[in-house]
Parts: sequence; C-alpha cells; structure tokens
Amino acid sequence: MADISQLLGAMITYYRGDPRRIHHFIKVHDLARTIGMLEGLDKDTLFVLEAAAAVHDIGIRICELKYGKCDGRLQEQEGPELARDMLGALGFDEKVIVRVCWLVGHHHTYRDIGGWDHQILIEADLLVNLYEDNSPKEDIESAYDRYFITETGRLFCKKMFDL
Repeated sequence: MADISQLLGAMITYYRGDPRRIHHFIKVHDLARTIGMLEGLDKDTLFVLEAAAAVHDIGIRICELKYGKCDGRLQEQEGPELARDMLGALGFDEKVIVRVCWLVGHHHTYRDIGGWDHQILIEADLLVNLYEDNSPKEDIESAYDRYFITETGRLFCKKMFDL
C-alpha cells in the first residue's frame, strides 16, 4: 500500500537539484496536513489532501521546458497527468489518484471551491507563497480577506504575518 512518505521521497527525487522547490512542497504539505488535522478532516480526506499537497506543483518543470514559464494555469493543465503517473507507479488507489489529479488541476483556482481538501490546499499554498514571495502587507491582507475560509488557516495567516 502506498503512503505519503514514499510520495514525498519520490517528489524529492523528481525535483533533485532544486532545493527551493523541494522546500516549497514540503512546507505546503506540512501546513496542509496541520490545517486538515486541526479542522477535523476524516482520515481519507486528509490522506488525499496530503498527497495533493505533495504533488501540487509537479507540473512546473514540464511547463518551464515546454513553454518557458510556469504560471498557475499551465501548472493546472500539465500537472494532473504527471501526478497520475507518479501516484500510479507508487500503487495509490484509483479513487485517490482521481481526486488528487483534480486538486492538482485546480490548486490555483480560487473560485468554485470543490471541497475542504481544495480549500485547505489553497490556504496552505498561499501561506507558503506569501512568505516565499516576500509579499507586501496589503497583498497578504487582501489574500486573507478573499481566500482564507478555515478557522485554522485564518489563524495561521494572522499569526504568521502579524495581521
């Protein structure tokens, strides 16, 4: 049976030589897991969330190679197939693969949220991106007001950025 540790290891191998991207997905995974646990997600939803957080940016490399850029729309377009291949090779259940691929294909889509796993993935990714991009306070406040829904995500954003 596949597990999240194997998936994280596979992603580290996938992004070998790119510690910035490795650190990014590990941080997103850990925040998503923590938010999901504190929000009381059931174990199956939490498992899907963790898997999606681990592979959410898997499309970046192929986007850079194919298009010379890796904007969110392109990541959502290219990522699901790569995620499916990796998850399948590691023996993940088809139901999990389908949901993770959907999440990878929507992790930059902030409207029409498709479940708590989607919402929490967005919040975890935003927390990391706002920090890594050294976003100005007004951008952080705007993101907080527009995109943070969960109690835990809102609390983490307030505390991390002293809002």
